[in-house]
Amino acid sequence: MGIDYIRLHHIQICIPIDQEELAKSFYIGILGFEEIEKPAVLRKNGGFWLRSADIELHVGTESTIVPGKRHPAFEIHNLLEAKAHLEKHHIPIQKEKPIEGYQRFSFYDPFQNRIEFISRVGNPGL
Repeated sequence: MGIDYIRLHHIQICIPIDQEELAKSFYIGILGFEEIEKPAVLRKNGGFWLRSADIELHVGTESTIVPGKRHPAFEIHNLLEAKAHLEKHHIPIQKEKPIEGYQRFSFYDPFQNRIEFISRVGNPGL
């Protein structure tokens, strides 16, 4: 018997304690996520939950945030438009090594969480 995966349910990233408002201004205000209700039993832990398309992003809080290579990668249709949108908000774009069949770039949220946007080559948004 193997594991019968359905989909990725959610990704969790972490921000410093008491930084929810700054995180919401970035993830909702700039990236366009929508806040969804976090279960009451988990609210005492801080943070909040977001959704866009069929993707849930859970933003939790921790006392220590350590930047690293780990990151979510969101496949999007409008890569060039998204890049211009981020640059308009003064968010530095980091070039990534090419992967055959894709174009991509990454950037960081205000808490040094790396985020990647990726799009298939041939997508009209390129």
